[in-house]
Amino acid sequence: MKEFTNRAGEDKNKAGLLPEDARWLVDLQNKGVRTAGLTNNGRKGGAGPSDDAAFRFGEDTFMLPAFNDPAEHSPYEIVKQEDGYSLQYEGKTLMYIDPVARPKFYDRSTSEGIPYQKIAALHGSDVLASTVIQSCIRWSPKDRCKFCAIGHSLDAGSTVAKKSPQQLAEVVQAAEELDGIKQITLTTGTPNETDRGALHLAACVEAIRKVSSLPIQVQCEPPSDERLYQILKDAGANTIGLHVESFDERVRREMMPSKSSISLDNYFDAFSKAVSVFGRNQVSTYVILGMGEDPDLTLEGCRRAAGMGVYPFVVPLRPLRGTMLEHAQPPSSAYMEQMYGKVAVFLSDAGLSAAGSAAGCAKCGACSALSSFEKAIV
Repeated sequence: MKEFTNRAGEDKNKAGLLPEDARWLVDLQNKGVRTAGLTNNGRKGGAGPSDDAAFRFGEDTFMLPAFNDPAEHSPYEIVKQEDGYSLQYEGKTLMYIDPVARPKFYDRSTSEGIPYQKIAALHGSDVLASTVIQSCIRWSPKDRCKFCAIGHSLDAGSTVAKKSPQQLAEVVQAAEELDGIKQITLTTGTPNETDRGALHLAACVEAIRKVSSLPIQVQCEPPSDERLYQILKDAGANTIGLHVESFDERVRREMMPSKSSISLDNYFDAFSKAVSVFGRNQVSTYVILGMGEDPDLTLEGCRRAAGMGVYPFVVPLRPLRGTMLEHAQPPSSAYMEQMYGKVAVFLSDAGLSAAGSAAGCAKCGACSALSSFEKAIV
């Protein structure tokens, strides 16, 4: 076990993660952390990575698995002590951290009586995120993506099926005023095989633009009509996420029986068209590692995407409760370190960076250690 940096003697409110700390961050994000109920700012189920909670490591914020199976058995634990919260590994204190506080806007409701928390959620410490259409045509048992939990939060009543543009604008305004959010991410389940949710995303962005100038990322499957990229941009979106999930077609067919009908060739064509509208470093794609992918195919896909101006946001598989991969094991930390390091070089060679993205997953970076590896080669 690596001897981790112990910052207990430093100012716990100012010490941020250093590049050399990326190794243990990788291990922590893979294995998760036991919290013993010390944080109430977690998210269970839904689109994208969830079953997590946000923690501040000095000036940095990361979303750590806290409610999935690996976290339940993790050697890492958050312990409340007299002088704050400490992160421990097998009983040894590593450093002070702080759970991100419950945002104030969660205590408000719309005029229809819908809690704001069901409209949008806080990600990290300063990102407001919402799945604007919570349903998905790919959610049937034979078609659904095996890692996705988009339908579970709707079944649990923790969200609503479709957020209206007006509801989102209202929540954004409150979150900006009360909690100082700095960016917005809007994603969607796939409602059809044509616009794939892009038109509703555009309407939501237009409504938000009437009350806020914060940077916004929109996320959807590549729409069949390439003109929709410009429509999203004209509505006020700053960046777009087109999430390929894997650059290995075999894994895509196995893990995404329906979504894999959009081939890698389709995605690279979409990347080119999106970059022509949004610009380099303002298009990103989500790449999940640990699903049995070929590392060489994965790295070649990341290299090619980066060369086109697309940021490949690499993350470890997070086995979510209730999904088909609930009991899967995350990738090894050694594998993630190797892949992070190589992708960070691709980003550097292409002139891309998390800091250079205006909004979205790449900008936030809380679910990945990739930006820490970026810093290590600058």
